[in-house]
Amino acid sequence: MPDLSLFATPGPYHVIAYGTLLGSSIFQSFIAGPIAYKALSRPQFSSLQQAIFPIYFSLQSALPVFLALTYPGIKSPLGLAPSGIGGFFAENNRYSVLTPLVTIFAINVANLVVLGPATTKIMRERKHQETRDGKKSHDSPPHSKEMMRLNKAFGRTHGASALMNLASMLVTMWYGAELATRFQ
Repeated sequence: MPDLSLFATPGPYHVIAYGTLLGSSIFQSFIAGPIAYKALSRPQFSSLQQAIFPIYFSLQSALPVFLALTYPGIKSPLGLAPSGIGGFFAENNRYSVLTPLVTIFAINVANLVVLGPATTKIMRERKHQETRDGKKSHDSPPHSKEMMRLNKAFGRTHGASALMNLASMLVTMWYGAELATRFQ
């Protein structure tokens, strides 16, 4: 019979949460998003992303907290290093655990509460401007000065959000590499 005592430790939950964090990031960024962009009309794609992103960034914000709470201690000849939040805040984990998890959390909270809503607001303003101009924001130029301003603002906020999402993914991979050094 298998030893199920492992499930009384934080390790399995930590690894599953890490896999969910990285997997959902890669899936949304490189698979679901691009496929939806190609398969759906712009309005449908926009509606889909507006529905997905709050959930996605909430998950990407909550998982680093869960990872901090389930940080597994490590066995050594001196005993067991602290696990959970104690291990997360341990001095020797400052750069390998605390820094990447806090960075991932901060980036995704910024996307959830600042950049995501700002991008959505600009998209709505563009939709209203399309009605006023009688022309879509993505139609060929010329555009009204207001539409040009909105398109530029959308490009900045959307680009910043995408860059932050990529940065979060890279930091998640860094944390995974750090975590992997513990496996033998």
